[in-house]
Amino acid sequence: MKVLTIETTCDETAAAVITDDLEVLSAVVASQEELHQRYGGVVPEIASRAHVQRILPVIDQALRQSGQKLADLDAIAVATTPGLSGSLLIGLTAAKTLAALSGLPLVAINHLQAHIYACRIASGREVFPCIGLIASGGHSNLYRCEGPIDFTPIGATIDDAAGEAFDKVACLLGLPYPGGPAIEHAAQRGDRTRYRFPRPLLADAGRLDFSFSGLKTAVRYQVVGVGKLPESLSLSEQEVADVSASFQEAVVDCLVGKCEQALLQTGYTTLCVGGGVAANGRFRQRLEASSAERRYTLHIPPLSLCTDNAVMGAIAIERLRAGLIEPLDLDISPGLVRM
Repeated sequence: MKVLTIETTCDETAAAVITDDLEVLSAVVASQEELHQRYGGVVPEIASRAHVQRILPVIDQALRQSGQKLADLDAIAVATTPGLSGSLLIGLTAAKTLAALSGLPLVAINHLQAHIYACRIASGREVFPCIGLIASGGHSNLYRCEGPIDFTPIGATIDDAAGEAFDKVACLLGLPYPGGPAIEHAAQRGDRTRYRFPRPLLADAGRLDFSFSGLKTAVRYQVVGVGKLPESLSLSEQEVADVSASFQEAVVDCLVGKCEQALLQTGYTTLCVGGGVAANGRFRQRLEASSAERRYTLHIPPLSLCTDNAVMGAIAIERLRAGLIEPLDLDISPGLVRM
């Protein structure tokens, strides 16, 4: 069985062809990073227009790389939730058109479930049941995952997502977008103990939620001062490095700490981590140390499967096996639907 998967939830236009043995026949990603750099974040209108321009060439390239024609496929799958409305609509319209023309079944993908499923693809073996953490620019969520399409939410951010906080702090420090890689790079030269930023909600072991807005504000007050404008900011290169390292360590403490609390509360012994923040080297290092100390099994995808991609859309295979086929009047759900 071979499935074409399409991903356009935010600012990456991606397509892949994958078999039911999870063999990746092709994978294509067209990044929009350069389009959004001047704004310090993703601009939805720009993202949508870029998807319109790129979606057909990306799908065509994915099919060519795989050596497959549309008639050789068994299904068309597309991410429909959650994400930016305009971006989701471009992917869904393309998928529905291909499904209607070919007569192939249409499969809906939950983008967040797909991020966790990337761990299954990378490991080459079963990873469920597990605790799943998605840490990205738009989401910082914890789930109890009984199976690949059976998720129960147990924690989430009450304000900013971790990746969003990285972007905003990077902007404050004059670092380029995307903020995650920029802060990680600067932090390599910094002292992560120089500033003791808060770890919101970490001490509340009974609550599995995240909060990064107050941490972001604490960084602002540290580097700008109370009642002052960012225009007055004047930091040395070393100070930027130290703030970056200290901020990054605070975020990592919160993410790792809540994962440990979730494992303890549920009794689960496997942790799967997905999303763009999972590409952060310090975060990966701390997770590996935590899993060794606390003796749980850790799965993190390779860097290429952490950021948005269509390979993780292989979760559509699980939905096909469960008989979950969608009608052609399928609509998007920009907000997170019940899993």
